[in-house]
Amino acid sequence: MNTQNWSQESYIKAYKFAAIAHQNQKMPGSELPYIMHLSFVSMEIIAALSVEKVADGDLAIQCAVLHDTIEDTDTTFEQIKAEFGEAVAQGILALTKDNNLVKHLQMADSLRRIKQQPPEVWMVKLADRITNLQAPPHYWNQEKIAKYREEAMQIYTALKDASPFLAARLASKIEGYKAFINSEDV
Repeated sequence: MNTQNWSQESYIKAYKFAAIAHQNQKMPGSELPYIMHLSFVSMEIIAALSVEKVADGDLAIQCAVLHDTIEDTDTTFEQIKAEFGEAVAQGILALTKDNNLVKHLQMADSLRRIKQQPPEVWMVKLADRITNLQAPPHYWNQEKIAKYREEAMQIYTALKDASPFLAARLASKIEGYKAFINSEDV
């Protein structure tokens, strides 16, 4: 009996769309194609879906693959909606930072909007930060590194109920990220 609640076709459709949208982008501080980040985030979601019962796996996976399209490309909400439906488009919009707000207000605003979405969208934000808690780019100063970890704790606190699996992964990454903070500098 197959209990998988997502389809490879929906993943592939979203992946192709994202690959075209992010075509010449690189991961910050590297020469690696940006699509790798999207692959890592969707891999975290697929891992969570393999151990947790989630209502709409396709929503989680498509939002994972597409989560940066509105924020980082010229893709519009309407294009996402036409291609993937209202739920995916609303999820991605919630995952998109509002650049009209001053930087220090953006995360709280984003988390407020994400919490109005189904838990599958919350999972994407957890997976995104899990993926991003690697060694910080060499050009980040200690203050930025410490702030990034604090933001991760904010994400964890706000969204942990969506997925015990991803919450545990994020908590572990937050703990490990301490290694990049030189306590005398902060």
